[in-house]
Amino acid sequence: MIIFENHLHLRRDGRCLDAVREFQKAGGTHLVLCQYPMPTLVAQEQSYQACYTQTLRLAEDIRTAVNVVVFVVVGPYPVDLLTLQETFGREKTIAMMKKGMDEAAELCSQGHCIAMGEIGRPHFPVDDQVIADSNEILKYGMAQAKDVGVPVVLHTESTTPELCKELVDMGAAVGLRPEQIVKHFSPPLITREENSGLMPSVLASKNNIIAALQKGTRFLMETDYIDDPKRPGAVLGPKTVPKLTSTLLAHHLMTDHQAHIIHVENPQTVYGIDLTE
Repeated sequence: MIIFENHLHLRRDGRCLDAVREFQKAGGTHLVLCQYPMPTLVAQEQSYQACYTQTLRLAEDIRTAVNVVVFVVVGPYPVDLLTLQETFGREKTIAMMKKGMDEAAELCSQGHCIAMGEIGRPHFPVDDQVIADSNEILKYGMAQAKDVGVPVVLHTESTTPELCKELVDMGAAVGLRPEQIVKHFSPPLITREENSGLMPSVLASKNNIIAALQKGTRFLMETDYIDDPKRPGAVLGPKTVPKLTSTLLAHHLMTDHQAHIIHVENPQTVYGIDLTE
């Protein structure tokens, strides 16, 4: 049975391969490795290419060591804007992050990555200028994603129906379809009326997934595991998605057909990948 984890991070100084082994032992088969924030390296190189390369190398190491399928998503982390502009100033930082979008798009066009992300806006209150600059960078990234035919994975403030509509409208302005917008760290807002047609990646707590299943199956499941030695298990542990899926199936709270849609059909539709190969 295919079990697809849509969003987790790994660090060389974290549990790293052991976390993936835990995922695999619990029944996980496919995962999306999302770019970890590396603002110090970006500042040193004045480019995102080095941190993207590190993430791609980590993915190769995982494939070699553990029997799971790994997909990679890269992009300039939104909070980098605040960190980088302290050193480089506002205009140079915006240019650097747009260049990071170009570098991510190129990796997607070459088939190394399946989406651009996580990109977007800081998840905590910031001033209006930061919001405006973040939107400028995000819209630029959406345009690059549209040009190379991949989705975007978005990191923003808390998800609401109003926010979803704003993001979908922003994508529409550059030709990006709603289903190509993946809202990371989403609550169970899974109907098109609630999310304006974007694809929610629902944080896989039991309550969230049960609430989502009561409305349908148009969502992905994620842990947003951050592999931080100072915060073990945060946000959710690496075995959460396979373990929760198994539990819901055993208790007849999820059917095999529903699991197939969530873990196979939805990822294939959003990312244009074949999980059955």
